[in-house]
Amino acid sequence: MDICIADNIRFVGVDDTDIDLFEAQYPVPKGISYNSYLIEDEHIAVVDSVDIRKVDAWLLNISRALDGRQPDYLIVQHMEPDHSGSVARFLQAYPHASVVCTAKAASMLPNFFPEMQSAPHMTTVAEGDILSLGHHSLKFLMAPMVHWPEVMMTFCPEAGVIFSADAFGTFATSNGGHPITAPSEEHGWDAEARRYYTNIVGKFGRSVQMVLRKLSTLPIKVIAPLHGPVIAGDLPHFIDLYDKWSSHKPEAEKGVLVAYASVYGGTARAANILADSLRSRGVADGVVMDLNRTHVPEALSQAFRLGTVALCSVTYDGSIFPAMHAFIHHMVEKGLSGRRFALVENGSWAPTAARHMEAMVSPLPGAELILPAVTIHSRPDHKAVSDLEALAAKIANN
Repeated sequence: MDICIADNIRFVGVDDTDIDLFEAQYPVPKGISYNSYLIEDEHIAVVDSVDIRKVDAWLLNISRALDGRQPDYLIVQHMEPDHSGSVARFLQAYPHASVVCTAKAASMLPNFFPEMQSAPHMTTVAEGDILSLGHHSLKFLMAPMVHWPEVMMTFCPEAGVIFSADAFGTFATSNGGHPITAPSEEHGWDAEARRYYTNIVGKFGRSVQMVLRKLSTLPIKVIAPLHGPVIAGDLPHFIDLYDKWSSHKPEAEKGVLVAYASVYGGTARAANILADSLRSRGVADGVVMDLNRTHVPEALSQAFRLGTVALCSVTYDGSIFPAMHAFIHHMVEKGLSGRRFALVENGSWAPTAARHMEAMVSPLPGAELILPAVTIHSRPDHKAVSDLEALAAKIANN
């Protein structure tokens, strides 16, 4: 790929459509990209490398874009191996290039590449430092814990391009390197970016908010992330979503996720009765998820999107069914805040799931419990149905 995303700035990244699980846990059925950019000027800079899986394709893209010239700099914004994995191969191909990175990244490089313990060409930068390439300049912005401690972003004011590291990335390929100009169903940015953000970056909302404040002062025209398509239009839409996700504001305040873990169908029946009752009360944005058959990162994404989460679990070994436990654990690990929780438990002789679920979600910041919990015994009877309808009324009117 060799696509211009701005004046003399080329996309030289690669798509990986052979991978099935990103970070060994997140399904990427359509693949994912490892983005890299080349800035042509009196001095030539390459921004970020790629996963070693795709090093040959990446070096070929660079060679074609260089057309016999030599790069002067490799900007290393993030040391995670899907982005730094090909640094050593790049320096073998271009031994006179200087690595530009944060001091923290410089200290981490030998962890991955022992031969770089004493790299001959290394420049460390700090907040606000500027590197001149000629007509273009690069201003470095520290972005620690978005989502590793060494991360920085790079702004080119002449082109209005922010190289945003993992921020604004998606579980998606690169759209052939062509920038997208508006959200659309075709490229599905919102859903995959939400799933990416909540699972990869979600724990570090405060750090993201700090970076968003920095970005708000810059005349940005193009966002160039490390995964997924480049963004070159309707920037307020994308930035607003990042603001919501990082501050844990639901996109749909009145929306409800009904997440259930069922064994023999009774809890599933209760969850669907609750969902039907919510719809009849005007809750239009409702999602029902079977946690036994839904990947937890997808359920977490919906918990970030919606204002209320109804947890419906069968009692299992005197506690919560494993799929429900895993889902709640992920919400706790990401520190999801400001959500309302409703509880439905099932147990044939000693239902205890509700108190265990309550104990797990109560410590979440700003958690609001819609009580009492609904208890069913094996199958929803007339009383249970009445209780579920009453719970739906409380949720809808909350």
